[in-house]
Amino acid sequence: MSLALERSRPVEPPPAAALPEPFASWFAARGWRPRRHQLAMLALAREGRDALLVAPTGGGKTLAGFLPSLVALAERGGGSGIHTLYVSPLKALATDVARNLEVPIREMDLAVTAAVRTGDTPAARRARQRRRPPDLLLTTPESLALLLSYPDAAERFARLEAVVVDELHALAENKRGVLLALCLARLKALAPAARFVGLSATVAEPWALRRWLSPAPERVALVEGEAGAEPVVELLIPEGPMPWAGHYATHAAPAVLDLIRRHRTSIVFVNTRAQAEVLFGLLWRLNHDNLPIALHHGSLDVEQRRKVEAAMAAGRLRAVVATSSLDLGIDWGDVDLVVQVGAPKGAARLLQRIGRANHRLEEPSKAVLVPANRFEVLECLAAREAVRAGALDGGAIAPGGLDVLAQHVTGVACAGPFDADRLYDEVRSTAPYAGLARADFDAVLDFVATGGYALGRYERFRRLARGADGLWRLADPRLAKQWRMNVGTIVEAPVMKVRLGPRGRRLGEVEEHFVSTLAPGDTFLFAGRLLEFLGVHEDEVIVRRAKGGGEPKVPAYAGGKLPLTSALATRVKAMLADRGRWPDLPAPVREWLDAQARRSATGEPDELLVETFPRGGRAFLVAYPMAGRNAHQTLGMLLTRRMERCRLAPLGFVASDYCIAVWGRRPVERPEELFTIDLLADDLEEWMAESSVIKRTFRNCAVVAGLIERRHPGRQKTGRQVTMSADLLYDVLRKYEPDHVLLRAARAEAAQGMTDIRRLSDLLNAVQGRIRHVRLSRVSPFAVAIIAGIGKEFVGGEALDQELEAAVAELVAEAMR
Repeated sequence: MSLALERSRPVEPPPAAALPEPFASWFAARGWRPRRHQLAMLALAREGRDALLVAPTGGGKTLAGFLPSLVALAERGGGSGIHTLYVSPLKALATDVARNLEVPIREMDLAVTAAVRTGDTPAARRARQRRRPPDLLLTTPESLALLLSYPDAAERFARLEAVVVDELHALAENKRGVLLALCLARLKALAPAARFVGLSATVAEPWALRRWLSPAPERVALVEGEAGAEPVVELLIPEGPMPWAGHYATHAAPAVLDLIRRHRTSIVFVNTRAQAEVLFGLLWRLNHDNLPIALHHGSLDVEQRRKVEAAMAAGRLRAVVATSSLDLGIDWGDVDLVVQVGAPKGAARLLQRIGRANHRLEEPSKAVLVPANRFEVLECLAAREAVRAGALDGGAIAPGGLDVLAQHVTGVACAGPFDADRLYDEVRSTAPYAGLARADFDAVLDFVATGGYALGRYERFRRLARGADGLWRLADPRLAKQWRMNVGTIVEAPVMKVRLGPRGRRLGEVEEHFVSTLAPGDTFLFAGRLLEFLGVHEDEVIVRRAKGGGEPKVPAYAGGKLPLTSALATRVKAMLADRGRWPDLPAPVREWLDAQARRSATGEPDELLVETFPRGGRAFLVAYPMAGRNAHQTLGMLLTRRMERCRLAPLGFVASDYCIAVWGRRPVERPEELFTIDLLADDLEEWMAESSVIKRTFRNCAVVAGLIERRHPGRQKTGRQVTMSADLLYDVLRKYEPDHVLLRAARAEAAQGMTDIRRLSDLLNAVQGRIRHVRLSRVSPFAVAIIAGIGKEFVGGEALDQELEAAVAELVAEAMR
């Protein structure tokens, strides 16, 4: 669904309000002065107006969001129900904000209560919150959906005066944000006088976020904070040979440890959980000084994550190795360095991570980028340029999926009977569903009520019934409990708990697929430990500490790799084309580019470089679109299908963020005949219908929509059971109801995300008549990285870099000959 908006000027904030007592004295006692944007937010709140606050990290953005609520509660008193609802994309951020709120509440002796409600909140505490609602409730999108599904939701939120959505940009661009947008529309209906506030430090499209906050974006005040000190971003190129391939950057571990030694507290960011485990293990083996270094990622047990967060907040750690689990908003003032190991993949993402260092507006954040290979050096430099220029990527609002809508419709019914016409208007008021056709809404409603035409005869798919009063309600009240056990839009690959010994503590979760590759006695890295696999008991993986020896495996997790953004790719292409910039590059990169220019070409920004060469009895084609991993994976599938029709006997392909390699038995003489616009039209539909990609996407959509339920009272379906159910339903619907709501949802999601059809379409249109074909007698310097990775896509951890080293050495000798 497209979102076309007329861009009128936003309403200007009113003159700044004065800070009342005891707040003025509290600020003064701390040596602070209220910032202009904080006072502007206070003035807007007194007028009951919605606002989007865009302010740099360290500028008191979160306090600005809560300050009006604290002032109002101090003046009128609390205790009458939920006054302010705060929504965070991360549980850790909600906990951190709650901890920070305790300080002003305690020091000013405010009669204000605050509480956190997430999936980690114990049942007893949740029950206490229901009996005595706090004034300030901090939660996540999934927990908010749960709260709205109870029959007492209208009463619970009747006195709601403010909704604060933190890190809004991180939610508006994905399915969690779609679910949250629907929940906020519910809140608007239940508490029409409430004001809505969005907070963000990195915003590429402010107008889009104002529309996300309100159906009347022109009435949303845009408040911009004072600019902070420009961050200091450096590139670290460790001594010794620079890798040609690989993405773990194991060669840089000693240099990263040295950075940790020379700083007070560091956050070392990586892009995947597997990278986090590998790097943490390397740092510990090198850490002869026993510096306190911790590990943090989303698959670790919640208690371990909490201990790490508490230790960081208390200043007891020198460093933490983390993934995106610590990307957003965490306020640890002692952090004076951020290290990004591996290319950041996007400027906005990098800026967000940099902001974790020196959480103070007047002091520059310090970051060091550690590229894992030569292509990543260019990407890191491009990201640093973009940050310095204030050129952020992203910003598009995620379109509303029909599967998320189906989940929401069921949740509304859990709270009580509803009128379809009113619900349709409510859904259409949200930005993701602004263009929702009534026919599509009715199709979703029919699916929730009956399962659809092909499944309508089965009782278990009938979830709604329409009463004589014309209202829709749950067909069976017991369905509400089942829905609440499965709410949410995050569908990760099936996982199993890891337990240290049969009666030991839980360490976290690994994917079922990884467990299927283990045999008793195998070792693997997890939770910062070297573990030995003992076996599986029920739904748990039983392990013990290993004594060493052999090459440990590393759990890999689906969906962990983010593709290179278009904006960064454009900058990398410009860098490759501008030979005047090469002398300033690190010597190994400069020599690599010079060799590529001599033996092949580096390409112009507006052309597609394609190389063909023989090797090992096969004919290779390597193209450098730089359109990101997802688009390249799809391109590889489509190219091999077309090559089959052209009798070129393709044998396989491999893709990275920067390039794609295809090989077969016969050479491609005219690549321009492969990279045509009709590649999408001729082959895409057929491939998507047959491929595992669309089946996997359908499985996810079926889980989100409630067609397949993973969790049941006292038991949980295994990944194999979920996949078997999904595959069976997929085949039935394709045969008997090809236009089923969930098939449409799966196709739309696959085109947008996993296959990145839009970006691939833009690429094919841009390169028509601009394909530069270079025929070579052997592999080129650029192609070394992608060719070395053939057959090693799923090898984990250090073994990957070691295997690559052997393959790379042979290829480099050949390319540089």
